[in-house]
Amino acid sequence: MAAEWNAEVTFEGDEAREIDRIKDLLAVRMKDARKRHIHSLGVASCAAALAQAYGVDPYLATVAGLIHDWDKVVPDEELVARALHYGIEISGSPALATPLLHGMVAAYELPELFPELPFEVFQAVARHTVGACDMTPLDMVVFIADAIEPGRRGDYADRLRSQVGEVSLRELFFSCFSQGLVYVLTTGRYLYPTATEIYNHYALERTNEKGHA
Repeated sequence: MAAEWNAEVTFEGDEAREIDRIKDLLAVRMKDARKRHIHSLGVASCAAALAQAYGVDPYLATVAGLIHDWDKVVPDEELVARALHYGIEISGSPALATPLLHGMVAAYELPELFPELPFEVFQAVARHTVGACDMTPLDMVVFIADAIEPGRRGDYADRLRSQVGEVSLRELFFSCFSQGLVYVLTTGRYLYPTATEIYNHYALERTNEKGHA
């Protein structure tokens, strides 16, 4: 399965029309951010393929992938202001968390623009940057797709791609999250305070599962 998982997923009827509509709106939103636009399309395609490989709804994965970086084009100061306005719970310094806020802020705003989409899509958008201790399969698919979409280069993405279909979705998410932590630590970047709690949650879960195997 690992060699075939990334085959293109096709849609028909209302789903195809809605995806095309969102793509049109995304093109306008990202008109001055070409690389971000290409990345968003790549995440959507990758999320659909991952979803199909792991029994998740490919349509929901696609639309979540398309809009996951919707607010990435918003200036940092505005993102912080919006997060505070919406009462979004931010661990640590809001200023230091700025690169992670676009998903959380968008999850508050996108339901008005896309009322036809279910809550779980917006939750996946909110969680694609920092994760959570209760990630759903859709959350995991979007989180992973953000890391391994075709535009991502390097050993980090390649190692994760090689595991698709060979390990469970939870194990793949854990590998993705763990490698992300390694990158943050080795590059001396700010580590969002909840990262250790999330890591420990899934690490202990894996240990307990192996202990009962």
